[in-house]
Amino acid sequence: MGSFKSSVFILVFHLLEGALSNSLIQLNNNGYEGIVIAIDPNVPEDETLIQNIKDMVTQASPYLFEATEKRFYFKSVAILIPEKWKTKPEYVRPKLETYKNADVQVAEPNTPGDDEPYTEQMGKCGEKGERINFTPDFLAGKKLDIYGSQGRVFVHEWAHLRWGVFDEYNNNQKFYLLNGKREAVRCSARITGKYEALQCQGGSCIPKPCKIDTATGLFKEGCKFVPNKHQTEKASIMFSPSINSVVQFCTEKNHNKEAPNPQNQKCNLRSTWEVIRDSEDFLKTTPMTTQPPAPTFSLLQIGQRIVCLVLDKSGSMTNGDRLNRLNQAGKLFLLQIVEQGSWAGMVTFDSAAHVQSELVQINSAAERDALTKRLPAVAAGGTSICSGLRSAFAVIRKKFSTDGSEIVLLTDGEDNTISSCFNEVKQSGAVIHTVALGPSAAKELEELSKMTGGLQTYASDQAQNNGLIDAFGALSSGNGAASQRAIQLESRGLTLQNNQWMNGTVLVDSTVGKDTLFLITWTTQPPQILLSDPSGKKQDGLVVDTSTRMAYLQIPGTAKVGAWSYSLKASSQTLTLTVTSRASSATLPPITVTSKMSKDQGKFPSPMAVYAKIHQGSSPILRATVTAIIESVNGKTVNLELLDNGAGADATKDDGIYSRYFTAYDTNGRYSVKVRALGGINAAGQRVRPQQNGAMHMPGWIENGEIKWNPRRPEISKNDLDSNQVCFSRTTSGGSFVASGVPQAPIPDHFPPCQITDLKAKIQGNKFINLTWTAPGDDYDHGRALKYIIKISASILDLRDNFTESLQVNTSDLIPKEANSKEVFVFTPENIPFENGTDLFIAVQAVDKSNLKSEISNIVGVSLFIPPPTPPEIPTPPCPDINVNSTIPGLHILKIMWKWLGELQLSVALG
Repeated sequence: MGSFKSSVFILVFHLLEGALSNSLIQLNNNGYEGIVIAIDPNVPEDETLIQNIKDMVTQASPYLFEATEKRFYFKSVAILIPEKWKTKPEYVRPKLETYKNADVQVAEPNTPGDDEPYTEQMGKCGEKGERINFTPDFLAGKKLDIYGSQGRVFVHEWAHLRWGVFDEYNNNQKFYLLNGKREAVRCSARITGKYEALQCQGGSCIPKPCKIDTATGLFKEGCKFVPNKHQTEKASIMFSPSINSVVQFCTEKNHNKEAPNPQNQKCNLRSTWEVIRDSEDFLKTTPMTTQPPAPTFSLLQIGQRIVCLVLDKSGSMTNGDRLNRLNQAGKLFLLQIVEQGSWAGMVTFDSAAHVQSELVQINSAAERDALTKRLPAVAAGGTSICSGLRSAFAVIRKKFSTDGSEIVLLTDGEDNTISSCFNEVKQSGAVIHTVALGPSAAKELEELSKMTGGLQTYASDQAQNNGLIDAFGALSSGNGAASQRAIQLESRGLTLQNNQWMNGTVLVDSTVGKDTLFLITWTTQPPQILLSDPSGKKQDGLVVDTSTRMAYLQIPGTAKVGAWSYSLKASSQTLTLTVTSRASSATLPPITVTSKMSKDQGKFPSPMAVYAKIHQGSSPILRATVTAIIESVNGKTVNLELLDNGAGADATKDDGIYSRYFTAYDTNGRYSVKVRALGGINAAGQRVRPQQNGAMHMPGWIENGEIKWNPRRPEISKNDLDSNQVCFSRTTSGGSFVASGVPQAPIPDHFPPCQITDLKAKIQGNKFINLTWTAPGDDYDHGRALKYIIKISASILDLRDNFTESLQVNTSDLIPKEANSKEVFVFTPENIPFENGTDLFIAVQAVDKSNLKSEISNIVGVSLFIPPPTPPEIPTPPCPDINVNSTIPGLHILKIMWKWLGELQLSVALG
């Protein structure tokens, strides 16, 4: 086979092209600039936290510099300070920095005392992560013995975030067998320590020797590997930077390839340094010859939201009822989405710009109603996008700087002069959200969003898909507290005929309910509308706007928890229903759904991945039913069930991030993404400890030959989980992406099965090997593969590098199941020695009907362990018939000794 390393590099580089990330980080002359660290709005004011952040980054920079062989350091960092904290002269207004694009978040933990640092990683090996998470107590240095110094941990997390490497420990499998010897999962293998267990009951714990499971040869659950406090080994940072001697990443020379850790499982046995070396950052830098400067910091305080609508009213907006649909979506934004206390203005444009409203602060319903009356009523003329943007900048500058302001730009037309204002946009410091309406919107539109960190969305002319309202509904503040943001509970549309009904329910859960709005739109005549609360009480008070063809009902106070029902009756027209709400309490985090695509540009036949993150605060919501609805510019929709199963496109099981590959391209151009999530009886949303990629919780340390135990990790019992089921419904826009290179129908099959990433193996009955994995599909994680190829080897590297030549297992009876099903296969190794102490390594490859092959699976190892035979029982000799009343001297002592010897023999036999 070809060079493994070169093929991996090509793959990783290809994945990075068009990668979708809102991060502002730039690598400039070896220094990372534009890092954003955001303090969550719910963190109590504490100025020492700012200094703690500075200290962490300052300590981390030289550690990073030496660990990367003088290639990288931290150059500049922006710290986002909550709006409610006291203002100071040194605090300035952010430009493009927001909570949504922050690289590091500092927030209180959901479970008190659970201060584990971690990094959200949605993608595969070598792909950038989403965000690093720290708690105030961690930054205050209260967890030094458990995780290590804050600066060192930051470098560990930075490697997750920036280079897409994974941990070199494994909380789910702490030990493995190799050459008949029990080993702790670690890297490098030269890290020393002891095996010890803690037997805990109530508030006290007693150290005990580790017990061995005679069936597996491994230590039983509860056993810990406790490292020596003082070591000489320098690697690896991705195992534990808390070990004082550790100053390097594992390289191919000292990497522990046999250890079953996430780095080996996800990166095909490559060391973390090999992955870093293949990164885009590494390839465009050379080592520095001088010491780097200390990091610089800017302190940015969130201010009031400033937003200006820039709306197209050119002649093409008369097509497909676009102008009226713009008015419906605009009203939703102004009445419900934009937050109280915000400043809002409005500009319309055709061949020139027209100021409809200067900035107005929204303090009551009066300002909202007045702004809705300024929405455009007539469409005519050409399209000059730059005129609209320049006018919006002027409107904002009459009261504020444009730094950190937002512009919502909607257009349906082409404009070949749009690039003429790109420089002005970059210099403005404003964030521009773009809404492309219809198939002919300017192709350069997305450039405005990408250069400013704004949201890019697309809405087709298919009114029943509700795309335009979804796009405006997604435009809540990127800087407000979660309790202030509008949350979309439902978005649905249907074309009805002959007095048909559109019926359904909307779930209002206990985490939302304030400021709840039901919005109904129609295309010709007002429908019959029936709304009832969970008790069955009919709701009155609908506000009907016949000119805009919409009606809405604002629920006073907090909406009742439960299923709200609706029935809409109409003939020969399209209806839509949208329901939005806000958090029920400032102290109870609402369940939120955020979604995105892996890239903003898809080039056929490269697959796209769809992601949806469902959390309540920092806790994931599991077992939800999640569906992505992807609509092409042709109006064709594809429904994808997203899964949190750790297979296919999903990187980590049970982390609250649901994923799936998208391969159903049907044309070139824009595609919109909407995600629907439901919890309840069949999708019991349960809050649990997430599977996290982050610094290891060190159980303790050995100093002077004695173990000093650290506090245990806070645990969540399964009983607690069962009581936290929650019924909820959410819909959210996942933005849009642009596809290119799609051939005309019939589209050829260029999609292989996806890589199997969750292969597991165990010995069964001292003779068989039991394999389990999640089935891939014919096209990545869709459909059914044709067959499997299973190979084994006594050498893990031979299996990886020479898979084709490795010994093949007979799989003639193994018929692949439908994608995402559980596969089980049991076999006996043949033509290879398999005796006590033997190590075997196994990998699987899937093949589809076009003979396209998946990448080789994660490689797993088994070690045959046959426990020593139990010693035969030694029979206890009968006691002599001794008369205890005998007068022979010492006979009663002899009897006691004889009985004691018999008991001793029995105890030896039982071992």
